[in-house]
Amino acid sequence: MSLKIVVLAKQVPDTRNVGKDAMTAEGTVNRAALPAIFNPEDLNALEQALRLKEQNPGSTVGVLTMGPPRAGEIIRQGLYRGADTGWLLTDRLFAGADTLATSYALATGIKKIGDVDIVIGGRQAIDGDTAQVGPQVAQKLGLNQVTYAEEILKVENGKATIRRHIDGGVETVEAPLPVVVTVNGSAAPCRPCNAKLVMKYKYATCPMERKGDEPWAALYEERPYLTLNQWTVADVDGDPQQCGLAGSPTKVKAVKNIVFQAKESKTLTASDADVEGLVKELLDEKIIG
Repeated sequence: MSLKIVVLAKQVPDTRNVGKDAMTAEGTVNRAALPAIFNPEDLNALEQALRLKEQNPGSTVGVLTMGPPRAGEIIRQGLYRGADTGWLLTDRLFAGADTLATSYALATGIKKIGDVDIVIGGRQAIDGDTAQVGPQVAQKLGLNQVTYAEEILKVENGKATIRRHIDGGVETVEAPLPVVVTVNGSAAPCRPCNAKLVMKYKYATCPMERKGDEPWAALYEERPYLTLNQWTVADVDGDPQQCGLAGSPTKVKAVKNIVFQAKESKTLTASDADVEGLVKELLDEKIIG
């Protein structure tokens, strides 16, 4: 069966190897000092979408993201790997969104796309690590959801069969379409960019990304696929009070970098006396018991 698949993707600051400039004086992430990358687990999600496209002839994969105009790079990275289209939600009203406002914006985008069979996203983003956006999108759309997915095994007869990697083991579940799936980082890594697709889409941009003096500007008239979809809050019929800062109940008072240091340490052997002494100490200090 042919499927309409939407991948939720995010451009994030690369927090995996941070240095002294990674945080601002106010204790927030210094996004200007960190390179922007495709959120790692969203790449795992994209690979699952592309595999479903290959298994189900006639299927399409689109990348939906929210951010400033430069986030159009995420859509291009999807196109380079085999996605068919993409949509960028960009508007000052989207700025400052927490997970609640982000999921609201993505849900409005999915509604505008319409008739989506499967929404796939990474389990969580490395700049927040909340794992909330996918489930919140499912709740707002009233869709079934499967979390911690490691592989979407097949889709047939209106159901998706999915293997989940959960605490304590692995389980296989079935979920009726339409469904929202969040994918673990332990899933298959995403395929590399395809050289032919890079050449095809390297000039693909959202209108707000363009300066107007590009040497290749004429191509945008000749090749409509080089103009990426760009939507504002009004374009998706969104409520400004539920977007960005206005729709974000989460308020961060402060972020601090804390390093724990042991004041003292003990080296114990496996002898009965050492073990009994440790248990007695823990009991005396009311740590256990």
